[in-house]
Amino acid sequence: MSGLQSNSNSTNRLTDQFGRVITYLRLSVTDRCDLRCTYCMAEDMVFLPKQDVLTLEEMLKVSEAFIERGVKRIRLTGGEPLVRKNIMWLIKALGDKVKAGELDEITLTTNGTQLPLMADALYDAGVRRVNISLDTLDRETFKKTARRDQLEQVLKGIDAAIKAGLRVKINTVAMRGKNEDELPALLKWATEKGVDLTLIETMPLGDVADAREDTYLPLSKVKDDLEKTFTLAPSSYHTGGPARYFKVDDTNTKLGLITPLTNNFCDGCNRMRVTCTGRIYMCLGQDDHVDLRAALRGGNADDALAECLNKATGNKPRAHDFAMSDGKMVGKVGRHMSQTGG
Repeated sequence: MSGLQSNSNSTNRLTDQFGRVITYLRLSVTDRCDLRCTYCMAEDMVFLPKQDVLTLEEMLKVSEAFIERGVKRIRLTGGEPLVRKNIMWLIKALGDKVKAGELDEITLTTNGTQLPLMADALYDAGVRRVNISLDTLDRETFKKTARRDQLEQVLKGIDAAIKAGLRVKINTVAMRGKNEDELPALLKWATEKGVDLTLIETMPLGDVADAREDTYLPLSKVKDDLEKTFTLAPSSYHTGGPARYFKVDDTNTKLGLITPLTNNFCDGCNRMRVTCTGRIYMCLGQDDHVDLRAALRGGNADDALAECLNKATGNKPRAHDFAMSDGKMVGKVGRHMSQTGG
């Protein structure tokens, strides 16, 4: 690439038709995962053949193209990003860009199973924040939700991340009839651990075993219930993602709420998602996409990538179509969250 001089040039930045500047890239490095969470994957998932997935070198080139156009935060996602072979090579390369001032931060979303072995290496590579998915502290509920008996390993991963110096945020999908009654205890646990907790409404992404309407839990109700036990004060804290934050009691813990169905967060959307196959999805809740893989593997990749980024930004929609209507979720898209990148 030609360097990062254009990063400070406002005329070169990725700005959509609604005036939103794209500064945040969520890059999926794999569709594979060592868990099978019911709201994310089918039990019998068919994973992509190796040749369809971008190489790590191609993912770095994509990242550099976004950085040149003003992206300042990159989050690696999956599937489970830490099961990708040699993933530390990419993390170190992006960490070097943080150290050089070309990126503000490199973060990742993980299920935590690999952190007992990898937390120290992540910190050494320049990662300072991780989001860890955890929907329950009950072993049996975890086994039913994740279809794997891995709660103890995940908890060890959380402790390893804290010990390594990583700032931890727990991501929890709030589900009626599954973990609804546990949410106050989970928030109390987060305050005792000194970590933040973000609750997420389930979204209509891909076909899964259970009808999502059966487990849909509006976070407006959850917040009202939590306020019977905790004092939640609105916070101006912001990470660049879609969560709205509240300070919890007199602790250092912040509660985040991501509400795609009850109160969408689209007006301030500053991000794009790139799948492990090289598709840019301009919106999590839309199927429209631009193919980067063909650009990467054809002639004159730099110019082709720039053209793809311009097209994607120009086609970014105002909002997703997720909504509840007469007790049914509408706006469903066919791909699973694990294929898009969490």
